[in-house]
Amino acid sequence: MKNTPLVLSIIALVAVAALGIISLTGNADKKSKSAAVPGSEEVTAQKGAVVYFSLDRILSEYDMANELRSAVESKVQGIQQEVNRRGNKLQSDMNSFQEKINKGLITRSTAEVQGQKLQQQQADFQNYAARKDQEIAEEQQVMLNQIGDAIKKFLDKYNETMQYAMIIATQGDVLPSPVVCGDPSLDITDAVLAGLNDEYVKAKAAGTAPKAETAATPAK
Repeated sequence: MKNTPLVLSIIALVAVAALGIISLTGNADKKSKSAAVPGSEEVTAQKGAVVYFSLDRILSEYDMANELRSAVESKVQGIQQEVNRRGNKLQSDMNSFQEKINKGLITRSTAEVQGQKLQQQQADFQNYAARKDQEIAEEQQVMLNQIGDAIKKFLDKYNETMQYAMIIATQGDVLPSPVVCGDPSLDITDAVLAGLNDEYVKAKAAGTAPKAETAATPAK
């Protein structure tokens, strides 16, 4: 069975996708490295100013982002475990079949029938793994959409009061982009983060907070 290693390759691909979703929002446990500025939670930027906030910090410290990520990671791990289980079972069956052929324990006609059956099982597994890979990608995108939608809605409402000319999201540790450096008084990260978490607490209490979809029962 020359295609035997293909099963392990598919398992590896799904594992890579799973690792991607786990790391997609950055390191949740990383502590904020921003310098402490006296009165940093009090916004001093004036109406009409161009202000900015750290998207990395929001994704790391926003309670909704952390809880959604945790739920999605749990679901992805379940998907990965099921794909691994099926892949390992198929690999074991293929190894056993090859061993029987090598030892001459089955006739040529029986080997042909069993070989065709294993090829169909392999094709079915490939399709299953591809569907699960797509499911992981969809889970990732939905999570990002939920977080992005919540941040955008908050900022729209927030700026109705603050009336800034522009709010820029900056991202990156080594050389943040698009704001490489700026007046600390224009950094509204603390205020945005406090407001987001406050609204999330209220939304959870009201039962309107976004939730990750419940993991589906693996198909047989």
